[in-house]
Amino acid sequence: MVKNKFYITTPIYYANAEPHLGSAYTTIAADVLARWNKLQGNKTFFLTGTDEHGQKIQEIAEKKGIKPQKFVDNIADKYKELFKLLNISNDFFLRTTNPKHEKEVKRILQELYDKKLIYKGSYEAYYCVGCEQYLTKSDLVDGKCPLHNRKPELRKEEAYLFRLSKFQKKLSTLIKTGKYKILPKKRRKEILTFIDSGLQDISFSRLKQKVSWGIELPFDKKHTCFVWVDAFWNYITGLQIKNQFKEFWPANVQLMAKDIFRVHATIWPAILLALNYKLPKTLFIHGYFTIDGKKMSKSLGNAIDPLELLEKYSADSLRYFLIRNIPFGDDGDFSEKNLIERHNNELANKLGNLVSRTTALAEKHGIQKTPNKLLKKLELKQIKNHLNNYELDKSLHQIFAFIDKCNEYIQKNKPWKTKDKKVLYELADSIKAIAILLYPFIPTTSEKIAKILNITINYNNIKKPLIIKNIKKSEILFKKIK
Repeated sequence: MVKNKFYITTPIYYANAEPHLGSAYTTIAADVLARWNKLQGNKTFFLTGTDEHGQKIQEIAEKKGIKPQKFVDNIADKYKELFKLLNISNDFFLRTTNPKHEKEVKRILQELYDKKLIYKGSYEAYYCVGCEQYLTKSDLVDGKCPLHNRKPELRKEEAYLFRLSKFQKKLSTLIKTGKYKILPKKRRKEILTFIDSGLQDISFSRLKQKVSWGIELPFDKKHTCFVWVDAFWNYITGLQIKNQFKEFWPANVQLMAKDIFRVHATIWPAILLALNYKLPKTLFIHGYFTIDGKKMSKSLGNAIDPLELLEKYSADSLRYFLIRNIPFGDDGDFSEKNLIERHNNELANKLGNLVSRTTALAEKHGIQKTPNKLLKKLELKQIKNHLNNYELDKSLHQIFAFIDKCNEYIQKNKPWKTKDKKVLYELADSIKAIAILLYPFIPTTSEKIAKILNITINYNNIKKPLIIKNIKKSEILFKKIK
């Protein structure tokens, strides 16, 4: 029975280069939340995709001597390949070169222009091509963009401007009252400081002679649409194309990294307000991956290729490490050494060993139904609260705390000596609960355990007693990595 609806989005990934570990991390986190809601019985829609227009893509394609469309086709395929290998359960992959999306973007631009919320003028500001964003002087460090370590261009050119300043007071009020929720709280404070310092009208177009790779303005064919406007509207068109807009809008949560937080917390909701659309309920900002203390970035050239990692490690090992190792919302340094340590110590030694020992003994001695006292040590309410509050790492910590209790229980009761079928039932019944709770995080492993125990992965089955059937010894779930 469906309880509620849940719509989650990732940022739409910029198709200027192949995917890196940061985009994998955001998408895995979204997948965890989507799978968790499906497990709860909520009707769920999960959207991701690629942002395929703009100056940066045009320049890269020109240097390679190929058409921009061919270039972005290749990048989009790389993202789709990665998400398939990571076992991502998205319901739709939206590309902004989709003709239906382009048509819809033109429609909203015309509507904004008709409402006199877009007007012709000129715009002078510092612009970082790497960020595809305008910056203020206060954003610069030693005259450079702090993210890309390059001097931005000072641009002054004819442009169509959006009356962002008109929405300053409304946005501030919505965020302060929590009607537009920004999480974590430190990001809420940060954006309120920025908004209350004064929002300026922002460029919504570029001259076509300079940026031809973009959606043409319907009211002036000499201009193309500023890339962010085009990108933002994917959250709407992704639903419209699948005929799911009425069912799922507004989004329950939108995930993104802090480098695109400011535009998502100002321009995006302002466009929605201007067009009389409901705002998303929550904007959740996660941190960066750092390499030697520096932000991982395609533009900086220090990005880690997740496809290469997946040639060495399983999708579940990578998924587990990325969620377990970094408090969701904070920055964290990536280390292959730490990935291997968590794989060996937690996945192989704790989870894998528990399942292997229990199933081997259950196959040998059988199990006998009994009240499961061990299951009372599972902090189910805390795990559920953590997941519903986007505290993904904390929920994993609680699940593994219960795995530790199960391992202690097997050591204490020594069923290999006692051949106690009731103890083995308690352990098998507890592993059932573990497999269900781990499904959002490591789905392939959970499905393997479910097959061994002859169970269906369903949240309601956590507390339902395990039905006794023949249990065969588990394969090795996680081989040790040297």
